[in-house]
Amino acid sequence: MTTVSKTPPPGTPLTPNFTFRDYSIFFLAGAICATATHGAATPIDVVKTRVQIDPALAKHSLLQGGRKIVAAEGPRALLTGFGPTAVGYFIQGGGKFAGYEFWKKKFVDLTGSQEKAVQYRLPIYLGAAAVGEFFADILLTPLEATRIRLVSDRTYASGLVSGFARLAREGGLREMYAGFLPILCKQIPYALGQFTVHEYCNEIAYRNMSEETKRNLSHLQRNGISLGSGVVAGVAAAVLSQPADTLLSQINKGHGPEGSMAYRLITLGRQAGFKGLFSGLGPRIYMTAFLVSGQFAIYGQVKHALHAPPGIEIFKE
Repeated sequence: MTTVSKTPPPGTPLTPNFTFRDYSIFFLAGAICATATHGAATPIDVVKTRVQIDPALAKHSLLQGGRKIVAAEGPRALLTGFGPTAVGYFIQGGGKFAGYEFWKKKFVDLTGSQEKAVQYRLPIYLGAAAVGEFFADILLTPLEATRIRLVSDRTYASGLVSGFARLAREGGLREMYAGFLPILCKQIPYALGQFTVHEYCNEIAYRNMSEETKRNLSHLQRNGISLGSGVVAGVAAAVLSQPADTLLSQINKGHGPEGSMAYRLITLGRQAGFKGLFSGLGPRIYMTAFLVSGQFAIYGQVKHALHAPPGIEIFKE
């Protein structure tokens, strides 16, 4: 755990100087953790997406919806969209985690002192998460649009390559990035909850330990704290991003009126109502708690295995 230095002498950096290799490991660790967790959650995500967009499944629970899909289409239907999920979240996960580490360092350095960094740690967390996620979503959006089309229409294409090619051929950049705004509306709140709540949960855990206990914590114990904080962060991320997640599924299915993306989102939101926007939240909370906690645990393990430096911590003592 690397903490921010006290106000440094002139010419001395406030935070460690991460190298290109360090950021490469951050990217790889983020890519691996996101691919592993999102890939494992593909069956849950398939059912969740179908519950959101298929009127015949709208009133069913996750388990009931899964049984109906398997009965009608076979077990393989639950793995629909695995290809774009794995590739998309490999790129997005790497960009998000490495981006968070990069922008967090930049924003901490801008404060000029440990005291200021601690004072402004909330906007630092929020800003780093939002900016990192924004750039990661530029890479994710076309693959997410492909995934949702494969899940919602099993006849759309046979897999990732053919589905992506059809989307690019028939819709071009406009359709590939039609979901960019709703993805931002979904993923940025998700990232804010994921990273900010995780940071504060870690802070609470470490603040209630003596200095001796903190010094004697093993890597496995630190990873356990990160895992527990990730569960709470996952719940927050699910709640914050649920409305946009529902709208994103509708947009990529082609629902809604003609017009600008903002107009379509507003119209679809009004049609869905509060209850409709949070349809499927229950199973998504379970899924997201698994995703986020798993990601932080795997991220820490991969960084440790590859001898990457620890992230910058700006906890309030």
